Amino acid sequence: MASIIPLANVEPDMIEQLLDRAFGPDRHARTAYRIRTGMDWLEALSFAALDDQDMLVGTIQTWPVALTDREGRPHPLLMIGPVAVIPELQGEGYGKALMAAVLGSLDPQATLPQVLIGDEPYYGRWGFAAAATSGWRCPGPWDANRLLVRCDNPAVLPDEGMLGPWNG
Repeated sequence: MASIIPLANVEPDMIEQLLDRAFGPDRHARTAYRIRTGMDWLEALSFAALDDQDMLVGTIQTWPVALTDREGRPHPLLMIGPVAVIPELQGEGYGKALMAAVLGSLDPQATLPQVLIGDEPYYGRWGFAAAATSGWRCPGPWDANRLLVRCDNPAVLPDEGMLGPWNG
């Protein structure tokens, strides 16, 4: 069974090696990296999964980002991801445990909307959906069906805007 620990307790080189294994060394060209350019992941909302041998097998990071509306106003969001699990252990529940750790760490009284790029059939179980993001743009190529948001009241979100780092 997985042990979930703070990602800050893991050596940065080990995190990078795991991300390369999960997504390939060209992962830095992905749109998600452009959205969070220049930002550091949030330590309180980023975790690692260890297997029963205490080996690093998965990570999840959460980032401060914003959706800038047509008037130039930033709307803060939390970007979850990447959710990374080493290829040979994908489908074993580590990703679910990491998502549960992040979402369980959010303060229900002060939670910002969460955004991620992923498959709605998988992330929909946690309330992520693409319906409110159809007018959002990203810096780089993206599949609108994979840009997902989780928010108690999506009506508070702008219909249109550009995702990018939040320097608030």
